[in-house]
Amino acid sequence: MTDELTQLRQRFIERGGQITQSIGIGRVIGQSFAHIYFSPEPQTLDDLTEALQISKGSASMSVRQLEQWGAVRQVWIKGERKDHYQANDDFGRIIRRALLDLIGRRMETTDTLLEDSEAYIKRSKTSSPDPESKFMQQRIKKLRHFRDRAQYIWDSSVLRLLLK
Repeated sequence: MTDELTQLRQRFIERGGQITQSIGIGRVIGQSFAHIYFSPEPQTLDDLTEALQISKGSASMSVRQLEQWGAVRQVWIKGERKDHYQANDDFGRIIRRALLDLIGRRMETTDTLLEDSEAYIKRSKTSSPDPESKFMQQRIKKLRHFRDRAQYIWDSSVLRLLLK
C-alpha cells in the first residue's frame, strides 16, 4: 500500500472513531470497524490491537459489539486458529441494528424511571401536594407525553423503511 493510501486509510479510521465517539458509542468501535472495512484481508484481534494501539480486551469488546450489529462477521481461514473478521458493507442494515439496540435500550431505562415516578405521583396524590410536588408532577406528565410521541415515531413504518 502506498504512503498516500495508508494516510487516507488512517484518516478514515480516525474519522470513524470520532463519529462513534460523538454519538456516545465509543471511539474504538468506530476505529475497529473502519480498520476492518478498509483492510483487504480478514483481520484478527491481534491485527486490531497492533494497528489501533488498543488492548486485546478493548478489541474483543468492540468486535463483539460490531458482530451484534451485523457490521462484521467472523470468517474461517484454513489452517488458522485465530478468529478473523470481515466488514459488512450494508450500511443501512448496520445503522438500523445499532439504532434499535442503542435507542431501544435507552428508551427501556427511561421507561422504568417514568413508571417509578408515575407510581410515586399516584401514591402521593392522596395527600395534599406541596408546590414542589406539583411542579414535579407537571414535568413528569410532559416527559411522559414526549416519550409517548417518541415511541409513536420510533414504531412508525416510515422510520423502519428509512432504516431498512
